Amino acid sequence: MSDLSREFSNAGASAGHDQPGVRSAAIRVAGEHSVQVPRCAPYVMMALALIGLAVAFYDSYAIYNGLSLWCPPPINGCNEVAASPYAHIFDLPIGYYGVVYYLYMFGLAALLAYDPLARGLRIGAVLYAALGVSFSIYFMVLQFGYIHAFCIYCLISAVTTALLTVTAVSHLTITRVGRLVP
Repeated sequence: MSDLSREFSNAGASAGHDQPGVRSAAIRVAGEHSVQVPRCAPYVMMALALIGLAVAFYDSYAIYNGLSLWCPPPINGCNEVAASPYAHIFDLPIGYYGVVYYLYMFGLAALLAYDPLARGLRIGAVLYAALGVSFSIYFMVLQFGYIHAFCIYCLISAVTTALLTVTAVSHLTITRVGRLVP
């Protein structure tokens, strides 16, 4: 464990700032008092990544095995979207990329849970989540503008990716409190 992480962990325990049910720690900032930092963001990101992974895996499994996707009654456009020429990139179904994306996001979140102050991990999570949102917006435009069909799984993935981005940005913002003092 890095010195910064150890300080992060020890500061919360020694300052007595922990509240029941909230994983947090205190960080001492140069010239200021201790600052409360919630440590739940990486765990929220892991949960969101698992939701996205389940959706992408189901989509990939169905397409790989030639099965029809189940769509709730009012929507019924999932299979039309999956059969469109826009549903593949380099001859691979979009769902395969979703599986890789969500596995990577889960890994980043797990590493952030271990070391919540790692600058590279925090920035990487924000950038990778933003990349996911960009692709989700692109796929939504394709569905509504070109395919003229709607896929519930794409919407779930887009919402999950947006929530991942919000969580990653909030974690970056909260942990960017200034220079840490040992």
